[in-house]
Amino acid sequence: MAAHDTSSYDAPRMPRGPVALTLLGLLAAALFIGFVSLGNWQVHRLAWKRALIARVDARVHAPPIAAPMRDQWPGISAEKDEYLHVRLNGVFLYDRQTLVWTATDEGSGFWVMTPLRMADGSVVLINRGFAPVDACRRDGHCSAGPSGEVTVTGLLRMPEPSGFFRRNDPARDNWYTRDVAAIAAARGLHDVAPYFVDADAGSASSGQWPEGGMTVINFPNNHLSYLITWYLLALMVLGASVYVGYDEYRLRRRT
Repeated sequence: MAAHDTSSYDAPRMPRGPVALTLLGLLAAALFIGFVSLGNWQVHRLAWKRALIARVDARVHAPPIAAPMRDQWPGISAEKDEYLHVRLNGVFLYDRQTLVWTATDEGSGFWVMTPLRMADGSVVLINRGFAPVDACRRDGHCSAGPSGEVTVTGLLRMPEPSGFFRRNDPARDNWYTRDVAAIAAARGLHDVAPYFVDADAGSASSGQWPEGGMTVINFPNNHLSYLITWYLLALMVLGASVYVGYDEYRLRRRT
C-alpha cells in the first residue's frame, strides 16, 4: 500500500505578510476602541439611570405641591417635572370621560381619564385609576365619582403617543394610550394642560372603582452588566492581539 504524503501537514506555518498583519492590526484596534467606547458610554448611562431613579423616588414620596398652572405649561418637561407629586382643585367633567384600554395586575380593563376643570377655566386630564371591563360600560359611564369641587393629589405624567401596533382610533372611541392632545380634541376640550395626573389611591373616586394609586414606576437598570460585557470584549480583543503578536514573533525567530 502506498504511503500517504503527510508533508503538507507537517510543514510549519509561515509568518503572515505585512499586509495581513496590518489589516489584522487595524481590525483589532477598531474593535478595541469600539468596545471601550461602548463601555464608557454605559458608565455614563449607569450614572444617569441611578440619578433618575433617585430623583423620581424623591418626587414620588414628597408632599404634594401645586400642579403647574397655565403660565408654567411651556416650561414643562419630562426630566424636570414627570412624577412630581401634585395637588389640584376643580370640578370633574364626567360627561367627557375617556376609557383607555390597559392590562394591570388586577387584570384587563381601562384607565378612567376624567377632565378636571379648575377655577381659571383650564383643564387637566386626571387618570382616576383602573377599572375592570365589567365596572364601566364601553361608552365611558362608570360609577359616579365625587361631585362638586374636589381636591385631587397624584403624580404628574407626560402624554403617551399613540402606539405603533395598537393605534388610538378616536372615531371609534378606541384608546390604547393616554394621548392628552388627541383625547382633548376628541372630547372638545380646550385650554388643556400638556400633562395628565395619575390620581393617588382614594383621591379621585368615592367607590371601589376606579382604583387610583396604581402608577407603575419601573426603570430597568442593566447598564452595569452591559459595561462589564463591553470591557470584557475589549480585553479579549487585547488578549488575542498579544497572542497573535507573540505567535508572529516566535515564527519569525524560528525561520
